[in-house]
Amino acid sequence: MSPQFTDEEFQGAWRELDEPQLDGGWEMFVETMGVKIYRLYDKETRLYEYKVFGVLATCSAELCADVYMDLAYRKHWDTYVKELYETDFSGQTAIYWQVKYPFPLSNRDYVYVRERRDLQVGGRTVRVVLARSAPELPCAESGGVLRVKDYKQSVAMESDGGSGTKVFMNYFDNPGGNIPTWLVNWAAGTGVPDFLNNMQKACSKYGDYKKK
Repeated sequence: MSPQFTDEEFQGAWRELDEPQLDGGWEMFVETMGVKIYRLYDKETRLYEYKVFGVLATCSAELCADVYMDLAYRKHWDTYVKELYETDFSGQTAIYWQVKYPFPLSNRDYVYVRERRDLQVGGRTVRVVLARSAPELPCAESGGVLRVKDYKQSVAMESDGGSGTKVFMNYFDNPGGNIPTWLVNWAAGTGVPDFLNNMQKACSKYGDYKKK
């Protein structure tokens, strides 16, 4: 049984590449390393949802999408990954992901579903990956690790017309626990540019990884 994401969700993600949807309270947060990050405050959680627009200048959209989807490879280049694998939960394929947190904070883990579609849009190829937490799936929680039950991410990637990739990312993550909200918001705001920078480096080494 494949993850259930709607056509409208996929359409909404790629359209942000052409017309960013920033009405309704979105504010510019930071611009760094060629990446613009906007944020929207959520009163209930006191956390921010983020939208990211940028260009990965040195890797193609196809390569970016393949690297983004390759869970085994991510364990080689993402130093925050403790565990990451795809498995079956009572007939539903999902991903288990445990993230390292610095002492004295507890690690977080996620159970989430995702789906990739390569869309043809007016002669363009746009690669879209949607993901969201799936707390309803039967995955036992581990002692000392906090389960993140409110997570979503969408990514759209297409060629920038040269050798690079235009990227849109929409992201929300509520890690729970007793972490000050200012620290969560700071980490989210700085972590996304770092992640994109590290992914670009990972793209440059993917060919060598596949040969091994």
